[in-house]
Amino acid sequence: MSLESSPQRPVRNISLPPLAAIPLALGLAVSTYIAADTWRDVRKPPEKNNILITGSAKKRIVSDYIQWSATIEGSGADRTAAYLSLKGGTEKAVAFLKDQGIEPGDIKIESASITEEFEIIREDKVLPGTNVPLRTETSKSTGFRAVQVVSVGSSQVMLIEKASREITSLLEQDVFVTSHPPRYYYTRLGELKLEMLAEAAKDARSRAENILSSAGNAGLGALVYSSMGIININPANSTAASSEGNNDTTSYEKDIITIVRAEYKVN
Repeated sequence: MSLESSPQRPVRNISLPPLAAIPLALGLAVSTYIAADTWRDVRKPPEKNNILITGSAKKRIVSDYIQWSATIEGSGADRTAAYLSLKGGTEKAVAFLKDQGIEPGDIKIESASITEEFEIIREDKVLPGTNVPLRTETSKSTGFRAVQVVSVGSSQVMLIEKASREITSLLEQDVFVTSHPPRYYYTRLGELKLEMLAEAAKDARSRAENILSSAGNAGLGALVYSSMGIININPANSTAASSEGNNDTTSYEKDIITIVRAEYKVN
């Protein structure tokens, strides 16, 4: 029995037009990139998990220094009379402050300024023989005004505050006085800021520990990074915040609020 070989099919050479070959080449390139990129991701070690947290601290402080000023005025028909009027009022104001128990060395008297004051007189007339109105304005001296500022800076905060309220009683003695609002300061702010930042850092770590403890099998690792936030000094019980930080000088009692941002490793 003879075996006859089956006829072989002719091999066709596939020839793609140039435009059809472009998508095929792009597909091969994309497939190669995806495979290489997947291999790179497998080979790359996983990133370490960190936790970012914000801590804060708040403390009530009481001002230990006060600055206050009052403006004394005098007037007269000429410069000399105005100055003498001012001088008498300033002497009464200084005597009042000393009687309140304020140290003479804490009282400062600024230079006096004297200015002439004028009154504008307007008069409407009609030109003779016409109906044309004419307005004239003339300046008339009404005398001179003298001004002087008396200021106090002291650690006797409550004493100065009381004097700032009561000095207007000199109006009954024909002393023209204007009392300005006191400004309150805390002189140990530098060392307090360091203490507050330490408290805020402790708060940040405590918050991170509580979060990880609640999350499950995770522990807080070493500190990676920390930064100090804005420090706000506000009137007591105020929650005002500023991107540049507040520094209130209007209140005797204040709240200092510090912020710390920290990043920790997660074990």
